[in-house]
Amino acid sequence: MAGFRALPSVDQVLLSPIGRALIDSHGRAAVTTALRARLDAARTAIKGGADGEAEAARLPHLLAADLAAAAQSRLRPMLNLTGTVLHTNLGRAILADEAIAAASAAMAAPLALEFDLDTGGRGQRDDHLRGLLCELTGAEDATIVNNNAAAVLIALNTFGQGRQAIVSRGELIEIGGAFRMPDIMARAGAHLVEVGTTNRTHPRDYEAAITDQTGLILKVHTSNYRIEGFTAEVPAPQLAQIARQAGVVLLNDLGSGSLVDLAAYGLRREPTVAEAVAEGADLITFSGDKLLGGPQAGFIVGRRDLIAQINRNPLKRALRLDKIRIAALEATLRLYRDPDRLALRLPTLRHLSRPQADIAAQAARLAPQVAALLTGYSVAATDCASQIGSGSLPTDTIPSAGLRITGAGGDAPDRLAARLRTLPCPVVGHIKDGALILDLRTLDRDADLLEALSA
Repeated sequence: MAGFRALPSVDQVLLSPIGRALIDSHGRAAVTTALRARLDAARTAIKGGADGEAEAARLPHLLAADLAAAAQSRLRPMLNLTGTVLHTNLGRAILADEAIAAASAAMAAPLALEFDLDTGGRGQRDDHLRGLLCELTGAEDATIVNNNAAAVLIALNTFGQGRQAIVSRGELIEIGGAFRMPDIMARAGAHLVEVGTTNRTHPRDYEAAITDQTGLILKVHTSNYRIEGFTAEVPAPQLAQIARQAGVVLLNDLGSGSLVDLAAYGLRREPTVAEAVAEGADLITFSGDKLLGGPQAGFIVGRRDLIAQINRNPLKRALRLDKIRIAALEATLRLYRDPDRLALRLPTLRHLSRPQADIAAQAARLAPQVAALLTGYSVAATDCASQIGSGSLPTDTIPSAGLRITGAGGDAPDRLAARLRTLPCPVVGHIKDGALILDLRTLDRDADLLEALSA
């Protein structure tokens, strides 16, 4: 049995045809590091009784596989068939073609980000979005930061630092990623003043809490949970009046935020940003990558004098957006100028408003084709329920359809789910009642699933 002498040297491999090819693809340093690790593993195997010639023969293939795996990005495109349209762990909104084109153009060339082409002087990056946001919401002014949590943080810091911020106990939310409203208020330097109870808060609760130390009143849209039954909250117009009479700022955090009435698309109605502006809130914060359907961003719209104060806050520079997201957001917001075609052009709205009958027909088409690709498993079309995700309309589901996949053994769904995650284009569904469910609501083309499963 051949031993260590059967193994090639590092130089022999690097100078060989396969070594030169790997260097062309991955670079000399990466190939050398991976090769040394493979040779060490081969020596360990030989010490354990393995044949040296066999280890040498396996070396090129294993080396190529190691380098290919190391070069593969973990940010791979995948198929989201989980049934959650805006899946936080999967990047939330898919951008419209127009937004993708705008972002690509911004990456490929210099652009007038903070340069005024009319005067030749310095411009403001927010100006590319400010006009569109004011047009679409009816607000006096607008500013933009990198997400909605940042929007709430900078607003609280600007008007509540060293002062009191009043909020209903029923609105002290927690969202994913350890974001708790009381913690954010503390980081912003505001002193939390809780009013009311978990389920009921009245106008008198706010009025009694206002002092000369009050900086703002915070209203939070509880987009990721519902309190039902014996409840009461102060409507935004009445709360705006209370804040106005006391001379304090009313900040209304809408969370997901929507620029259109979702009821027109068959979904339960959510307050729109324009409505929040009309109801009298001084400032409104909302997200760009949830119901709006754009890239991650946080918007603040409202009174011009208050927006100016936020823009003077040193945090603004730390939380600002880059040119790529600004370009994508501008293109996304422009789509809202044409509401008649919005659902056709904005993937988020297209997926949310897709009729169940269309999805069921797709499931019936795909079931036999997927069954042919997944030997050992049974595949059947099934009804299921989608959800919006990202904390939007948490108690609501949308009738949908998909594929129900079962196999022999109690662990069959888990084994198949793990297998589908290893595909070059991973396919992710959800397991329910002993089956893997692939919800097809967000599958635009049959071919995308069939090509992924064929790899």
